[in-house]
Amino acid sequence: MLRRPKPTDSEADVLREQQQFLSSGAPSAASVVRRPDKRRGEAGGEGGGHNGEDEGKQRDVVTIEDLPDQLPSLTPAPPKKSRFKASRVTFEDEGAEERLDKHDTHISAVLSRIVERDTSSTPISLPAFTGMAFPKVLHRSETSNQVPLSSAGGKKSIFARQIAAQRLQEGKTPLHCAPEAAQTPEHTKQNLPPETSMDTDQCYAVDDKPTAVSGSRLVTGHGLEGGPDSSGETMRIHMENQTKLQAMSQSEILQEQQKLLSQLDPRVVEFVRSRKAQSVPSSASPSKNPEGKSSKEKFHEVEMEGEEEEEEGEELSPPSAVREEDLPVKPQKEWVHMNKLEPEKLEWMRDLPAPRKKGTKKAMQARFDFTGTLIPPTEDLPTHLGLHHHGEEPERAGYSLQELFLLSRSQLIQQRSLALSTLANILSKARAGEYLSVLKGSVMSTVLDAGLLFLLRFALDDGVEGVMSSAVHALRALLVCAEDEECLDCTFSWFRGLASFPLLPSAQEEEDEEDEELPESMRETAKEKEERKSDHDVARQDVVKGLLKMKLLPRLRYILEVVRPSPRVVQDVLEILTRIARHSSSSATQVLDCPRLMEVVLSEFLPTSWTASSSPLPLSVYGLPLASTMKLLRVLATSGRHACARLLNSFGVRERLSCLLSADPSELLLGPTEALRITTEAYRLWAVAAGYGQACKLYIDLYPSLAKALQSVHRVLAPTDPLLPLQLQRVAALLSLLTQVTHTAGCHQELQAGVVSCQGEECPPPPPVSWSHVTGLQPSLLGHLKSFVKSLDNPVQKGSSLAVIPAYLVYLEAYYHQLSKQNCFKPVETLQELELLTSEVLLPLLSHQVVQGLIKNLKSSSVVCNAHSSNLSQETTPSLPALACPGWRDRPGMVVPSSPFPLLTGLGVLLDTITGIHKGLSCKFIGLLLSEPVVRYLQGCSEATPTLSHSRAWLLHHEHHLLYLLLRLAHRLVPIEPEVARHASLYHQVALVLLPWLLPGSEYLAHELLSTIIFSKDFISEGHSGGPEAVELGELKLQEEAQYHTSPSLQTVGALLREACVQLPSIRGCFLTHLAHLEPSVLMSRDALLGRNPWIDSHLFPELTGPSLPTDWPFLPLVSLYERTGVSDGGGLAVEELPQGALQTVTHCLQWLLLLEVWREEALKVILPVAKLARLSCVFLCSSDLFLERPVQRLTWGLYRLLTRQSRLDSLDLNVPPPGLASFQDLYTALLTQYEAVSFGDRLFGCWVLLPLQRRYSAAMRLAVFGEHVGMLRSLGVTLEQLSIPIERFTCPPEDSLPLLRLYFRSLVTGTLKPHWCPVLYVVVLSHVNSFIFSQDAAAQEVEAARHSMLRKIYYLTNEVLRNHLLLFRLPQQHSEFGFDMYDQLPPIRAKRVEGVLKLQDSIDDKGD
Repeated sequence: MLRRPKPTDSEADVLREQQQFLSSGAPSAASVVRRPDKRRGEAGGEGGGHNGEDEGKQRDVVTIEDLPDQLPSLTPAPPKKSRFKASRVTFEDEGAEERLDKHDTHISAVLSRIVERDTSSTPISLPAFTGMAFPKVLHRSETSNQVPLSSAGGKKSIFARQIAAQRLQEGKTPLHCAPEAAQTPEHTKQNLPPETSMDTDQCYAVDDKPTAVSGSRLVTGHGLEGGPDSSGETMRIHMENQTKLQAMSQSEILQEQQKLLSQLDPRVVEFVRSRKAQSVPSSASPSKNPEGKSSKEKFHEVEMEGEEEEEEGEELSPPSAVREEDLPVKPQKEWVHMNKLEPEKLEWMRDLPAPRKKGTKKAMQARFDFTGTLIPPTEDLPTHLGLHHHGEEPERAGYSLQELFLLSRSQLIQQRSLALSTLANILSKARAGEYLSVLKGSVMSTVLDAGLLFLLRFALDDGVEGVMSSAVHALRALLVCAEDEECLDCTFSWFRGLASFPLLPSAQEEEDEEDEELPESMRETAKEKEERKSDHDVARQDVVKGLLKMKLLPRLRYILEVVRPSPRVVQDVLEILTRIARHSSSSATQVLDCPRLMEVVLSEFLPTSWTASSSPLPLSVYGLPLASTMKLLRVLATSGRHACARLLNSFGVRERLSCLLSADPSELLLGPTEALRITTEAYRLWAVAAGYGQACKLYIDLYPSLAKALQSVHRVLAPTDPLLPLQLQRVAALLSLLTQVTHTAGCHQELQAGVVSCQGEECPPPPPVSWSHVTGLQPSLLGHLKSFVKSLDNPVQKGSSLAVIPAYLVYLEAYYHQLSKQNCFKPVETLQELELLTSEVLLPLLSHQVVQGLIKNLKSSSVVCNAHSSNLSQETTPSLPALACPGWRDRPGMVVPSSPFPLLTGLGVLLDTITGIHKGLSCKFIGLLLSEPVVRYLQGCSEATPTLSHSRAWLLHHEHHLLYLLLRLAHRLVPIEPEVARHASLYHQVALVLLPWLLPGSEYLAHELLSTIIFSKDFISEGHSGGPEAVELGELKLQEEAQYHTSPSLQTVGALLREACVQLPSIRGCFLTHLAHLEPSVLMSRDALLGRNPWIDSHLFPELTGPSLPTDWPFLPLVSLYERTGVSDGGGLAVEELPQGALQTVTHCLQWLLLLEVWREEALKVILPVAKLARLSCVFLCSSDLFLERPVQRLTWGLYRLLTRQSRLDSLDLNVPPPGLASFQDLYTALLTQYEAVSFGDRLFGCWVLLPLQRRYSAAMRLAVFGEHVGMLRSLGVTLEQLSIPIERFTCPPEDSLPLLRLYFRSLVTGTLKPHWCPVLYVVVLSHVNSFIFSQDAAAQEVEAARHSMLRKIYYLTNEVLRNHLLLFRLPQQHSEFGFDMYDQLPPIRAKRVEGVLKLQDSIDDKGD
């Protein structure tokens, strides 16, 4: 018996064993197999034997480990990739030697086997002799002797087809295909899909049997060595394939096909299919797949149709394929390339399918007509409208946004112009909100994200004027909302109506990680970051700023100056410039600084002289003054004092104002409508300039014209005048001008005295107009007001009177406000005059039934009271803010004629002024405050929570001013009128909710509310009407119900409130001191509200970043102190001493908070409970001993009791991050660190730390206590009675965090947690551990093992007390010795549980032994 060699054998032993093996003839354990190379004709075999020739051909292959497949590049250029390498099929198990053999191109591979073809059996045919001198020329029409293209095996030349025809005549079949009669498309192999015959293609006869097999289309024999036998080898391979296919079922074939498709490269599969397609007759392709799609695609298509059929309830049959009989013109043989039918290219010639008859729930692509109207999918429109096209869904009329974007870049001028005009109409309707109820998503946001700005900017550069005009119109539709401008014009004559907010998008802070690590001096400025941004990034955040960055202004100047477009385009350009000027003061400055832009606008559209137009609609507006130009100048002047001065002095606007306003509108060489509009805008521009104390010399020059205009007021306001609305706006604008001139004249005396006393310091110069120039206007305007009040009885004149009365009231307020500051002021005469004004004008006006009817609409017109119910009907995007005014005439609001706001605001400012001069007049207006609509309105405001946005801010600042005026009147009447004093709490509540609502520009109102009403004893009626006593009685009642409640300071809240009421003046001083940083804003706001025009820098409010005061302003002193002395940047505690007066500041802040929590709880509802807890935590973090001070202790205990009431605990959610903090857990970690360092076991601080450990809050805070800060358990001696929080909130439901339960158990067994050290947490931990070890709930193996381990360790504890506590714990009991009840002995179910665990452990130990 042969044996295997061993390592100990010598060389002689190995040779002897080899000889024995060879002589025995036994087969070897391993054989060497070399696969044949079919390219060289090797027959191969499965044996291991090889002839000498094969052995001689083998080459040595040297392999080196870690040798890369490709040589490294000597140059840094990117590696070159072969286009052919990716198409080669390689296998993972293919060795390097095999790959080398396969791709060997050495000359020996070519010259080593040169075998001459055997032609002995090949017949030789001689060429046919003809009698012609030259061969006959072949014409295309002579195709009788040619093989058709379909049977010629693909695209072949005419000569090749002629040769093929000759072979057919000789009886020879081409190699690639059988005779045409055998290729009938109706019969396919085994009824398989087309994909199953991917690798074979045999031709079948009619009886569906394989006949006349021509061979495989893929295996051609190319590369086989062997000469004549190569075709036989190819046929043999082909026949084997066919035999295997016929032996397989259809499912097996499909399975193998899918396996091949998943393994092969998709390009290889595509190549195989292309080889098959070349040999398939063209006439068979339509019948196999009529639409040229794969079966998979057709399946999905049918599935979608089936869904639609189920939804629509109707059957939709797919259209049949186009046949040759259906063609209107039959193709002829002589036509080149027309012998093949292409159905997919003929589909568009069919009639359009009928649109769907019923709706569907599936989302469909929106399609619009040329006017921007959305076309429903079910609407069948005629084709002559031009809305049908050959894109997607040809049966549906209209164009999608994607198709319009594509057409706008077309080479055809008409298509570009039509697409841009359609986009403009769509944008106009989208801004009007017409698509909100029918489209999903926002059209504005969609088109902006798709790059509409760049599309329009490119179109503006188009050389064709029509396309450029359409682009201007589309840009105007995107930027400008005509109804927004109308609303702003309507409110211009209201009190402070000429001021507006800049339409800047809300600021979005972007964190720049690159700058965070750099020092402050090396960081980029905001301007540098803005310049570094791309146009796309800027436009995505701010549309107007993006357009300015794209050089829009120079292009618009070029259009106006060089192109000189039609009147409509000029109007659009002026409106676009107006919207850009409303964006911000910097944008307005860019408009003024654009080279030659303002010069072109003023010289062409606001000339100083012009000729009358011959037609009402001129073909060109060049050389004619336009009202839009004057409005543009007015908006530019609103942006700032400097811009207004530039317009008046550098651009010659002063002369143009004089030219337009010196004559009556009827005398201007303009149409009546345009004349009224341009004079109205001229008065408004002049009013804006007079609001800065500018252009007042013009008042002296044009005084006769102004007086003439005032005398004709009643004449021009005739009810029958068709231009009455324009006349009303002109009169209101004139009154606004006179109001601003009066304010400026009233400051002349103060400025004159300032020039004398300033002694060279900078001081505004006194205006040229003085008080004597304006005193003569008051009698005339007062007479107008009286007549308009009387005309309220006339139904025809009622609307006109209500429109102009507010402007007269605002003028009178300006007059009397400035009169009281003049040296010529005569108190006695003025008091008598005011009494006459009150009795003859104001009281009759207020008591008139028309005005009373308006006041009833107060609440329904309010923006504050209807913050959630009012539906904004406009599409807005964050990057393009708007005012949401579309449809404002059709819904209740502040601007509609039925709104009482302009009248009540004008009346309120006048009453505030005259009651300040004549204190006795206040009592005559009690009825206004006590009227039922006003009380109901104030109650609605006290409960409202309005949202802040650009669409509301411009109206909210008007409503806030009305609320302030009503509170000012209440401030005068509450101390002297008991009837009004009964509603003092309501007025105080309104003042408290109004304070954090006030917007930028209203800081003076906030200062006045804080100084007068907020901390006034008269408005906190509970303080002097038994409020503290009532609180004390309530506390006594609670004490009787809970006899064992001996919580400190619970019965002292009444005394604390009484003390807080006494300290109200000091509390007010504390808060005003901490708001001193707002002094510059307060002074700017005061100048604007009190008419100190020479000191006003801009009529634009500050940027709308939020309210003037933070929502949590009552906590402001506490937070400010924490920021100064709290946790330092390094994480440690600052040890600096408290600032002087810090204790008094904290005491006043806590007193105010306690007062609000008890008596004004609704005023603090906007502050989240978690935010209150976080702000109050600053008491413990500010200093190491501040919370130990007795006043702070008492007040904080009182606030803690209020915050831990049942209703408050339910609403306290610590999982919500407090405003200004990333999470509450970070703050809690700081509290734990501070407690360990400085608490000294303080019970108040202990209660504060225990509050977040309730079971409903995150386990991370409990892990922090028992993990990182476990040492604090020794000093956390709060008892259950002091906690005032039900212990069930800590123990229910049972704890499910296994790491936390292990920490609980460790703290007990190690003695870290003891009942006399930490009573509350001892009971909590006992409860959770007891519930865990005796739980019967199914759990994971790890949890069950932990239960058994804990229970065994507890059972063998040497501490009998702790062992009994853990095993016999029953329920928490507040009044027991340890805070919980215990069983007398172990209950049976628990005993059984313990016994089972112990037995299990014993059995495990026995097995181990």
